[in-house]
Amino acid sequence: MSVLIDGSTTFIIQGITGREAVNMTRECKDYGAKVVGGVTPGRKGRDVYGVPVYDTVRQITDQMRVDGAVVSVPPGFAKDAALEAIDAGIKLVVIVTERIPRGEVAEILEFAKLRGSRVIGPNCLGLISPGKSKMGGIGGTAEGTRKAFVAGSIGVMSRSGGMTTEICNTLSAAGLGISTAVSIGGDPIIGSTYAELMPLFEADSQTKAIVVYSEPGGPYEAQLAAYLTHRKSRLPVVAFMAGRFMDEMPGMRFGHAGTIVEGRADTSTEKIRLMQQAGITVAESIESIPSLIQERLSR
Repeated sequence: MSVLIDGSTTFIIQGITGREAVNMTRECKDYGAKVVGGVTPGRKGRDVYGVPVYDTVRQITDQMRVDGAVVSVPPGFAKDAALEAIDAGIKLVVIVTERIPRGEVAEILEFAKLRGSRVIGPNCLGLISPGKSKMGGIGGTAEGTRKAFVAGSIGVMSRSGGMTTEICNTLSAAGLGISTAVSIGGDPIIGSTYAELMPLFEADSQTKAIVVYSEPGGPYEAQLAAYLTHRKSRLPVVAFMAGRFMDEMPGMRFGHAGTIVEGRADTSTEKIRLMQQAGITVAESIESIPSLIQERLSR
């Protein structure tokens, strides 16, 4: 099993003729993902690495099953692209675009909720179930992806796309491997949080433990701690908290728009306290994560 995607998942790429999307298309196809179409208005009839391009999402969904969509368009057009995919009945929308205004993200998420669709991102690299499929730019080239993401039993959720690969590479090298890894996005408002994804991992028989990469700023770690406090999970959770130095630098952010520390609850110190209180093991370094996972699994 896996979470959200598997070898049969079909998806489209919106904005497929853009430079980054062209590379993403090649990387996904080389990995074996089922990219069944792309959308760029006015470009119908072209193709990108053999993937046919259409003017609208409906032109694709009217003729074939489409499980997901990757939104890779400029921020000024991202809301319309996401709403178009959701309106066409697509149930998994991965938004890789960054710098989308918060109000527009909120509109996307509200519409997705009304239509029963799930959004990953924005400002994310997507997700992967190793050996089955990947959606988005996660892992980069197929060769690099196969090396860093080996199939196994550890679920990974990360606010950083790059650190998703780093953590998965560390787990793979230690012989643990990955069931599914999700780059949830680094913006202040995102479609699927740690707590919202936990039930999916809990329902996946392949997943035996969870690794979380977290950062200062935002409520997502506190939400995960609250979830685990009120519901006993079968999955042990190990987390790594980046940016601990920011506790001494209020108002600063690094890397992501969502890492602005607006109050005590957003600090790494408070997040670590809440996570530990909820039974989450907090790692001091990325390198220590595999041994901590093995220790938790052996209990």
